[in-house]
Amino acid sequence: MTPFKLTEELLSQIGQLIENQQNSTLETMLEEVHYADIAEIINELNDEQATYLIKLLDSDKTSDVLTELDEDIREAILNNLSAKEIAGELEELDTDDAADIIGELPKEIVNEVISKIEDRDHAKDIVDLLRYDENSAGGLMAKELVKVRESWNVLTCVKEMRAQAENVTRVHSIYVVDDDDKLKGRLSLKDLLTTSTRSHISDVYIPKVDSVNVNEKPEEVAKIMSKYDLEAIPVVDEMGRLVGRITIDDIVDVIREEAERDYQMAAGISQDVEADDSIWDLTRARLPWLFLGLVGGVGAAAIMGGFEDMISKHAILFFFTPLIAAMAGNVGVQSSAIIVQGLANDDLKGGVGNRLIKEMLLATLNGLILAGVLLIFTWIYKGDFLTALAISISLVVVIIVAGLIGTFIPLFLDKRGIDPAIATGPFITTSNDIFGILIYFSIAKILLGI
Repeated sequence: MTPFKLTEELLSQIGQLIENQQNSTLETMLEEVHYADIAEIINELNDEQATYLIKLLDSDKTSDVLTELDEDIREAILNNLSAKEIAGELEELDTDDAADIIGELPKEIVNEVISKIEDRDHAKDIVDLLRYDENSAGGLMAKELVKVRESWNVLTCVKEMRAQAENVTRVHSIYVVDDDDKLKGRLSLKDLLTTSTRSHISDVYIPKVDSVNVNEKPEEVAKIMSKYDLEAIPVVDEMGRLVGRITIDDIVDVIREEAERDYQMAAGISQDVEADDSIWDLTRARLPWLFLGLVGGVGAAAIMGGFEDMISKHAILFFFTPLIAAMAGNVGVQSSAIIVQGLANDDLKGGVGNRLIKEMLLATLNGLILAGVLLIFTWIYKGDFLTALAISISLVVVIIVAGLIGTFIPLFLDKRGIDPAIATGPFITTSNDIFGILIYFSIAKILLGI
């Protein structure tokens, strides 16, 4: 199958067909196109064209398209649909996706949309999911799953599974519960097929099954599923009752969103924004960290002002200031990035003290190698060994301190329940710039006897 590629020519052609209301041609053109590719097309259309296309296509396809659209485009389309039309789309979706879309609707029409859903069990499940915090396993799970009771025999189990599977897009696991719906284990399809129909499920099910609580954070669910290579994981409430399941496609979205959030945080963007957002939103997201950088720059300038006499006598020290500041910032970001990655993957070993000792040894080795190169260059360039030695020793100390700061701050923030990703951005760079310049000129002043 050839990967879909959206071109300007194709987009123009679709736009023209919509303007001319050539519905049959549009339907034929998009009949075999995957819903994710249709979403890509709609994301490039204006609101009127996008709504027209959604209304034109079959509900079983457009419902999936809605889940793939950019939030702003989806909001605009939903605003142009009636409550009945929205309800029709939601009936084709799994409960988790339907709940996500309802959560984006204006509050004044939510009840009306739910009341228009003809499948009352489906509507009840959606309402149940809306009770959970969206930043929890309960807010991430779907109600569609296949479960059997441990008291059933195999024949009854197969009949019930057939009925339940009609409402499940993909059966990842068969869960076993007791008469109170408490999760007991899982059922192997192989064991089910090779066991006598008179046997009870309690005799053949596997009691070991990984599960998560409804209040678990999505990031923790992602770690568990990644660690054990799970395609789906059951969700239980405080009483251990099976209430839903989370599938790998939802976890992929969580991982992607978390990576995007951390990347923006590391770049000094304090809010979740996109390139198409308004100038005001982008300014609010960027300005806090830019202000921090301004404060850091003013602080560094003030420190240099305190060494004005020394700089006037040894002007070469001034020319190496950007190098010292850059090395401090780079080393700090490298160290913090490794720690943040380790915290995210939950694979950091040892205590804080061990991490700091290891980072100090690593920074010392790197610092000595770089300082050796700098010493030779500065000595040849300036012809003053003492000045070259002062600059080189300063570089070693700066690298060690920057590495320690870059290691300690993410660990400290994580212990305080603060996202350590903020440590990989301007926060580390700015703090290390200030400390680096202060250490640089202080050591130079001591060694040069000024």
